[in-house]
Amino acid sequence: MLNKIDLSKVLFLDIETVPQQEKYTNVPKRIQKLWDTKAGFLARNEESPEELYNRAGIYAEFGKIICISVGYIREGEIRLKSFYGDDELALLHDFAEMLNQYYSSPYQLLCAHNGKEFDFPYIARRMLINGIPLPEILNIAGKKPWDVQHLDTLELWKFGDYKNYTSLNLLTAIFDIPTPKDDIDGSMVAGVYYKEKDLPRIKAYCEKDVVALVQLMRKYKNLELIPEGAIHYST
Repeated sequence: MLNKIDLSKVLFLDIETVPQQEKYTNVPKRIQKLWDTKAGFLARNEESPEELYNRAGIYAEFGKIICISVGYIREGEIRLKSFYGDDELALLHDFAEMLNQYYSSPYQLLCAHNGKEFDFPYIARRMLINGIPLPEILNIAGKKPWDVQHLDTLELWKFGDYKNYTSLNLLTAIFDIPTPKDDIDGSMVAGVYYKEKDLPRIKAYCEKDVVALVQLMRKYKNLELIPEGAIHYST
């Protein structure tokens, strides 16, 4: 299958998410009660729902997207673009418009690391919550598995072994790909967003993950890495 993938038809993406509120005490009471129930299943050492609220961003029902970074390959170069901001509705609307305009062909693909378990369903759920019609490439309801236009570098690495999770950071290390983890990591995103209010820093981190994703797919296909000078970050 890898040999048949045309990387020029792939949109690589990564998302950054945070809890919908900075503090548990700011969560509307109805949602707070539902988070309490969720937290009851997550607690391992008798942590309170408030103590666990920093994990709410992982779940589309309790979190929100603050950045979607995408990358594509053109003429041997990586070009990057990011949709980011405090207004989730606006960034999802702009992202959906891009998908509808440029990624509506059945021969085009979306690619993310653990995308089938996280990025793709998270984006789709948040679009529905925000009243945005799903672009066809995200609308997988009723489709046969071979008609779903999604690639997942984690799934490709499993080779049918579903016991373990392998991080993008580990894969970049073993393939000797320059690491994107040179500033912050996912556990720090909510703090950088709510306390430092530094969205550009989060955007830069997200774009580096997309570059790592592109380079990993090239390694999967036994292709040379794209040199740093041929990578065009968004401004």
